[in-house]
Amino acid sequence: MNNCLELKSVEKIEGLTSSEFFNQFAKTGKPVVLKDFSKNWAAKEKWTPEYFIEKYGDNEVQVYNGNFSKPGATYMSKAKTMRFDDYLNSILYTGQDLRMFLYNIISKAPELKEDIELPKLMKGFSKRFLFMFFGPKGAITQIHYDIDMSHVFHTAIVGRKRFILFAQSESKKLYRHPFTIRSYVDVDSPDYERYPLLKEAEGHEVILEPGETLFIPSGFWHHVVYEEAGYAISLRCPHHQFLKRMKGVTNLIAMQMVDRLVNKIAPEWWYKWKEKKAFKIAQAL
Repeated sequence: MNNCLELKSVEKIEGLTSSEFFNQFAKTGKPVVLKDFSKNWAAKEKWTPEYFIEKYGDNEVQVYNGNFSKPGATYMSKAKTMRFDDYLNSILYTGQDLRMFLYNIISKAPELKEDIELPKLMKGFSKRFLFMFFGPKGAITQIHYDIDMSHVFHTAIVGRKRFILFAQSESKKLYRHPFTIRSYVDVDSPDYERYPLLKEAEGHEVILEPGETLFIPSGFWHHVVYEEAGYAISLRCPHHQFLKRMKGVTNLIAMQMVDRLVNKIAPEWWYKWKEKKAFKIAQAL
């Protein structure tokens, strides 16, 4: 964890009641690692690479490479479609840089929802969407926040992951691009000459071990590094405040639509305009 940014550690805790969790973390918007969130999940032991390959290896999946988050014509575009077993073998044993984001595993294997027990920490959890994330060792998901503004509970199943997190209040210091949930600062190798306000950003850093769950509060920026090849699953919970939920809806309907449309029409111009605007907003601080 060699980083020049001002990063605090994330507390790891267990045994919280729902009221303790809400008052200490959800209400205050503070990240935390829950060591016992998934204690009753059969998935932790059952969902091995061998199990997925044997049972679901012939499923077709969409995969993405490092160009997914880069501005331009490939922005948010898939790299290709391939068999699930070929994909798992590629990331686990050859280290090919292919990732899977927001893969709703139960859309192809609804029986797997029985391996997950919904927690009672908050209201609003659902087994309709059990989103999984896969990646090889060394893969990086550049800093962003989730567009729907949900609270996220991210549980590592196989492999360790490193997270760097910032509150939404730090967006201007991160030079957030307007009409997006993206920033193009490199928080692992900060360029303070180009992004001077980044030095003032206050964040958190943590290594998530298999079986642990990271609570990512609504709107929190997160930069993710796969310390080991592996995969994780996220449960989502709507924000407890109505206005925050409406903000998520607006992001999905309006902001995302504008960004994708203009990016298709004029990707280079659109990126330069957003970059210029991000600097202007930051300089106004």
